[in-house]
Amino acid sequence: MEIVERESEQIEGRECTKIDIDYLYLPLANSVKRELDSLHPLSAGCTIHRVPESLRQLDEKAFKPRIVSIGPIHHGRQELKAMEKYKRRYLADFLQRTEVSLVEFIKVIKEKEEMVRNCYAESIELNSDDFVKMILMDGIFIIEVLLRNIMEEIPISDRVFSHPYIIHDINDDMYLLENQLPFFILEDLFTRANIDISSDKDDNKLSIHEMTHEFTRFHWGFLGIENHFEKSNYLSVKHLVHFLRISMKPYSGIESEKRPKILTTPSVTQLKKAGVKFKLGSTSNLFALKFKNGILEIPQLNIYLLAFEQCQCNDNLLSDYVILMNYLVNTPKDVELLVRHEIVENPLGDNSRVSTLFHKLVEQITFDAYYFHFSSLAEDLNKYCKAPWHKWKAILKQDYFKTPWTTVSVIAAIVLLVLTLIQTFCDVINLMQVRIV
Repeated sequence: MEIVERESEQIEGRECTKIDIDYLYLPLANSVKRELDSLHPLSAGCTIHRVPESLRQLDEKAFKPRIVSIGPIHHGRQELKAMEKYKRRYLADFLQRTEVSLVEFIKVIKEKEEMVRNCYAESIELNSDDFVKMILMDGIFIIEVLLRNIMEEIPISDRVFSHPYIIHDINDDMYLLENQLPFFILEDLFTRANIDISSDKDDNKLSIHEMTHEFTRFHWGFLGIENHFEKSNYLSVKHLVHFLRISMKPYSGIESEKRPKILTTPSVTQLKKAGVKFKLGSTSNLFALKFKNGILEIPQLNIYLLAFEQCQCNDNLLSDYVILMNYLVNTPKDVELLVRHEIVENPLGDNSRVSTLFHKLVEQITFDAYYFHFSSLAEDLNKYCKAPWHKWKAILKQDYFKTPWTTVSVIAAIVLLVLTLIQTFCDVINLMQVRIV
């Protein structure tokens, strides 16, 4: 800095040239250049991102791992360090399963280190050795979890699978968007291990895809994941969250329609007033909503599933589902009705928080009005609500036939009214006959 100041004083004493002025700005230019050189290179292979802050504010806990970190984004967090010793134990057990040396697995990761780094949307402040070690520990941990999930006998010393709440939390953490490893590195490590794990159906070796499908189906089966595994569907899988998204097969009865006439639906409370009945869906598929003969079937919804809106999806099925549910559960009263029919599980306890959560989620969604997967359902619900007869029938049932006593009272009143009319009619006839005589 002193040298620059001296040079500046010398320049002030004579006529400045363009070269002199450029020389003054050279330190700043070098500083900016160093910052440019340190930029994380952008890659088309970037598949793992942080959850947008606007969505994180909806429910901070829903996006953070509770027990185990996978990958660099949450690596080193103090509250997750207790699980690191289990990762080391799982690595030791894994090495006993295979004849391949530890060095060989390190080489597998080292050769693809740049590819793995490029899968993350932000630069990773770990040197090469620490990065490779982290990927090794986390990758083998995931593979061991998948292996133990299909084993008939789990070692008594396994403190992960022997405690249901621990494996439940690990399962949740493994499918968080910020807690991912590229799937190709899991595949490479498992292929290199050459572990002979056979399927119950045949003697063929299980692939990492088949083991992941079995684990996903076991823990997330209520999403409508099929038992049948089709490997061709998973050839371009990016990570476990993407694997789950692929596994959530679209309901066969849903087809997007061009330019829907109606994009909104009445709320649950409005539908009830129009006589619509609600029923827990018979299928576990999240999207299999049906409306027939005045009965709306809705599969059970756990509100924390909405975290999957962060997945990189090629279709807008989940977004359309959130939009539809936002219209249905417009108020806490709507949520209360669905909770009563066991359609909504509400771990938050407060019904207003559920309806508010849907409203806020919709604010984050980019809606394509040209295609809407539930347009036919929305149209049917609106038509039903507009029919006067349905409203009149609903009013009779809800206001006059609520209980056996009110039903008896209404019937008695109707009978009395009929008898009164008959009596009046008879009196009129008698009166007319008297006049004629």
